Amino acid sequence: MNDTPNLLKKLMEYGESDFYPFHMPGHKRQYHGLFAADFPNPFSIDITEIHGFDNLHHPEGILKESMEWASRVYGSNRTYYLVNGSSSGILSAISGSVSRGGTILMSRNCHKSAFYGVFLNQLSVEYIYPQIIPEFGIQGGLIPEKIEEMLMSHGKIQAVFIVSPTYDGIVSDIKAIADVVHKFRLPLIVDEAHGAHFSFGRDGGFPVSALELGADVVIQSLHKTLPSFTQTAVMHVKEGYVDMGRLDRYVHMYQTSSPSYVLMAGIEGCIRYMAAEGQEQMKLFSGKIGEVRNTLSGMKHLRLLTVQEKGLNGIYDMDLSKIIVSTRGTGKSGSWLDDRLRKEFHLEMEMCGSDYVTAITTLADAQEGLERLYKALVQIDSGLSEENGCEDENRLYQGLERVPESRMTIAQAMDEPRRRIAIPDGEDLISAEFVYVYPPGIPIVVPGEVLKKESIDLIMKYKELGLAVQGMEDEESRELFVVDEAGINVR
Repeated sequence: MNDTPNLLKKLMEYGESDFYPFHMPGHKRQYHGLFAADFPNPFSIDITEIHGFDNLHHPEGILKESMEWASRVYGSNRTYYLVNGSSSGILSAISGSVSRGGTILMSRNCHKSAFYGVFLNQLSVEYIYPQIIPEFGIQGGLIPEKIEEMLMSHGKIQAVFIVSPTYDGIVSDIKAIADVVHKFRLPLIVDEAHGAHFSFGRDGGFPVSALELGADVVIQSLHKTLPSFTQTAVMHVKEGYVDMGRLDRYVHMYQTSSPSYVLMAGIEGCIRYMAAEGQEQMKLFSGKIGEVRNTLSGMKHLRLLTVQEKGLNGIYDMDLSKIIVSTRGTGKSGSWLDDRLRKEFHLEMEMCGSDYVTAITTLADAQEGLERLYKALVQIDSGLSEENGCEDENRLYQGLERVPESRMTIAQAMDEPRRRIAIPDGEDLISAEFVYVYPPGIPIVVPGEVLKKESIDLIMKYKELGLAVQGMEDEESRELFVVDEAGINVR
């Protein structure tokens, strides 16, 4: 049948094209020069839990030894191999740290999997909001003093969950935050999914991992910024503020009962490579990124997010491997720049926001690819002019600071009777669904929150800009389920 879909064929054709990936996974489809060069035909090592190869859910042999070795590499008390991505680690950490129906303090810019953890455990949430970088309209860091204020005001909080670095490479002051959280005898969980390279990049000037700065649970996606297969991640745990037994139980609940030995071998191989020659490669990579940034800093209209922002807006440190380029003041949107880079230059970005694009670079990037990126951006910049677009830009920026009104928990809102309405008609109704732009998957609206005019306008503006507004059952993203409050009354 000629019309039968063939994903493998399409993947192979794309792999042979000249499209260059400035997105995950971190191996950048490179085979030679990394540990993967010694990786065999995956079918030849794709096995199940046969004799001599241990069981991830009850490790006693080679897998136990491998994870104990990894914990020594990282300096944790325990390191878990995650074959369901960072999401499984995030779900495990939340479930293992907060009792069912309890309360968690969470940064609002968490990945959607954190909100799923809240739903599954029927938790109440108190939010800590990141600062905003006004000139770019993106989220900055978290202020330790504000976290302390929240903990003093909300005595029922059982754990603190934050994201650092953000999708855009913004790092908060983890040591200060950990000190604050530990004053209240609580565990600090850090989603460091986008900072897996931090553990091996200190000599290259990259930020220090949260694991070294006092965090109790740290989740890292190896596949995002290191040479590892998609879906591979690790979770590091320090003893002291974490119920290790409870956390362990949940790890096995959220991981597949048929873990891939190909992925687990990939995790081990990636760590082995990074703990050896990978650290020297990180230093060389840092130099390459410095050259790219020096070139892009000369752009006249497009703007590069630089270290000049450090010390402002809660930014303690920055991951310079994330190339954030803003279109503000040019009259062009982030989706316009993303589209042009893809169609004209065959460069695929990780994501675009309303007025910026994010390119992920890693130690696996080829010099030729990096040159293509900065040459393309410089060429695009040369054809732009200054325009006044501040009104929409400021409105979107203000939307990021919005503090929502919640009338129900996430679990309550998702389980109540509901009805579907057009998004513009939702003002003052209670959302029964998530709404987010993906990537990065950070909610604009969470179930249980009241839809205000500002949030509705923000959603419609994102749609107008061509961003991927998702989370609703409606695939066209035109309609949204809200809580049927009349249905609650008659039930």
